[in-house]
Amino acid sequence: MMKFIAATLLALGMSTPALAQGQASAPTLADLESVSPALSRYTQQGLLGSVWKRSGLTPRERSIVTLSIMIGRGQTSELPFHLDLALENGVKPAEISEIVTHLAFYSGWANATTAVPFVKQAFAGRKIGTDQLPSATPKQLPLNETAEAARVKFVDENFGTISPGLVKDTTDFLFRDLWLRPDLAPRDRSLVTISSLLANGQSAQLGAHMNIGTNNGLTREEIGEIISHSGFYAGWPHAFGAMSVAKSVFEARK
Repeated sequence: MMKFIAATLLALGMSTPALAQGQASAPTLADLESVSPALSRYTQQGLLGSVWKRSGLTPRERSIVTLSIMIGRGQTSELPFHLDLALENGVKPAEISEIVTHLAFYSGWANATTAVPFVKQAFAGRKIGTDQLPSATPKQLPLNETAEAARVKFVDENFGTISPGLVKDTTDFLFRDLWLRPDLAPRDRSLVTISSLLANGQSAQLGAHMNIGTNNGLTREEIGEIISHSGFYAGWPHAFGAMSVAKSVFEARK
């Protein structure tokens, strides 16, 4: 963890080259000091000195949560640094590729494609080729037929006459394809989905995916730590909104 903090402070202390002319680079510590000494203090003492050091999530998981929030919200100024950090923290190139793909469905195509040049640059800097990326059509994970049948029945009965196209696409593209892709484990997909929904204030779907995440192996404590981490990257209002949803989910699962 000290290596992470040192690397972060070093990165913040240097200028980060812009990906393309006209794009803003990540601010340095000097930039923060020149605008808000308080923001610099909170960055060093709160975010780096406390949040990233907590044991509730591993550094790898915190990187997945952070990338999901940044990509899901289209926030790219710090994405080059956090892509490199994610790779250092053990997130595999294939997993980053799948995170981008997954977020196309949960935060919109434009947010996913906006991240593509930054991911491409991070991969090129480490000589990561397409041979390390997932196939477009891999052998899928086994489907939980019982759970999927219950989901289909619920969605069809409640929404089948509202938007038959969306109901069909949800089955065909998401739960019988995307969620069964093997290069990002179901537990990690839940990390990505919960983080993105939380960061965009999508509370209507958040409870369902906290339940799915729990079924995929996330503990109450880990979901709580996702919320805590997101306060710094998505803002306190979104984090507190997610706490209300989590409270209802936890109480219902007792």
